[in-house]
Amino acid sequence: MNENSYAFVLVRCSGVKRIFAGFGLAALLAVSLGLFVGRSRLIADIFMSPLEVLRPIPAVAWIPLAILMFVSPEGSMIFITFIGAFFPILLSTIHGVARIDRRLIFAAMTLGASPVAVFLEVILPGALPAIVTGLSIGMGTSWFSLVTAEMISGQYGIGYYTWEAYTLQNYPDIVLGMISFGLLGNVCNASVRRALSSYSAELAGLAPQIGTRFFQV
Repeated sequence: MNENSYAFVLVRCSGVKRIFAGFGLAALLAVSLGLFVGRSRLIADIFMSPLEVLRPIPAVAWIPLAILMFVSPEGSMIFITFIGAFFPILLSTIHGVARIDRRLIFAAMTLGASPVAVFLEVILPGALPAIVTGLSIGMGTSWFSLVTAEMISGQYGIGYYTWEAYTLQNYPDIVLGMISFGLLGNVCNASVRRALSSYSAELAGLAPQIGTRFFQV
């Protein structure tokens, strides 16, 4: 492997690592918070006002502050990726919970389901389509945010690779960076959808068991 090939592999690997770190953290926190905010008015009143203030701020505007907050450029770029993915996932999850038919919740509670069972077996499956949509959107915005952050403060990554090619007027590498960005984003998005599709299939297989449990006297 020559030096150019090694550098290209390195920038792709570093970008994927940053995406999975930032996007994974954003998905975990946003889905968890979105489920509770959509379910509890008290939690919504506590968290939504400050979050609505932060939400319009573009991820790019966080870059100078992220550089000051984190010692290493790696941490700042993961943070920018996290910011880019967090709010689309959060809002999609909240709206997914809000669209659940309340009669399903009341029916489950009437049949003796505990609050935990209602949360895990009614609310979470009901909100799952919206969560999948939010994760898909969040993956795209996280890639956009990451590439922008790499162009400004990175040392490795597709954004840095593409920007360096621009400054050196190496136009084939610019096109290569753009194509790599699209392909990697598509692969990551497909991986998320595949994982969630498997989870949805497992929930569908558990549906008869859940119904039997509710109707047991």
